[in-house]
Amino acid sequence: MMTNLFSGVFTALATPMRDGAVCYKGLESLVAHQLAGGIDGLVSVGTTGESPTLVREEHIEVIRATVAASGGKVPVYAGTGSNSTHEAIDLTRKAEAAGADGFLVVAPYYNKPNQEGLFQHFSQIAEVTEKPIILYSIPSRCGIEISVDVTARLYEKHPHICCMKAAEGSCEKVAEYVRALGPDYAVMSGDDGLTLPFMSCGATGVISVASNLVVAPLVEMVHAASQNDFASARASFLRYYPLFKALFLEPNPVPIKYALMKAGIIDSDEVRLPLSQIAEETRQTLDPLLADLGLIQ
Repeated sequence: MMTNLFSGVFTALATPMRDGAVCYKGLESLVAHQLAGGIDGLVSVGTTGESPTLVREEHIEVIRATVAASGGKVPVYAGTGSNSTHEAIDLTRKAEAAGADGFLVVAPYYNKPNQEGLFQHFSQIAEVTEKPIILYSIPSRCGIEISVDVTARLYEKHPHICCMKAAEGSCEKVAEYVRALGPDYAVMSGDDGLTLPFMSCGATGVISVASNLVVAPLVEMVHAASQNDFASARASFLRYYPLFKALFLEPNPVPIKYALMKAGIIDSDEVRLPLSQIAEETRQTLDPLLADLGLIQ
């Protein structure tokens, strides 16, 4: 039904910060960089955007500012997930009022509901909006995954729950989603380093961390793969693969914020505690990679 909404490269935006506060000038610069590179969509205040440590007012204001900066040129999806159903519903309502085109809703973390709990959780969120919802399954952070069966039940009951951000690290799981849910349900990679393998199994694109920095080449790579030109896509994928890996040497978004600062797109790599600044060893790995790729002088 809505697969065309969820194809290509969506950037999981970092949230620039300076002196303990959100830096909205930096956010405008980052969004402008995305638009100049031809990005297909933006995801505001997911975990890359440090949603766990933004207070509620900041969370909604970052969404509002991202919508304004994008100027309607690309869709903006808002991270509104929580391990509290009540909070996720409230965030979804407020994000919709702030102008979001849809929502990214992660599986509840820490309290580890069973699959029926997941079904009820996502169903209640879906009932407060008619805009499209991307589910986000990332067991490495949440301790649980969203089953194919629950995904199918949700899609049948709520057709606007029409995309999965798959971060289980498994081509097999992607193939299961694609086979069970059919051609109108979109699956997007949640891992830059698995984008091409996942697309070979039927994924339609990636919700990317690396595209905060590298926009046009990744858009071209994914668009080539979507046209079954895997030879061209593979060449680009292998070129940037070391960067994909290096960006996760430390907890996200610490390395990508450093890389964005080094490239002059934002002017601070500040993160909010409990995340800490990038380690010297990681800088020594990233700097030559960024230089070799022509991303810094």
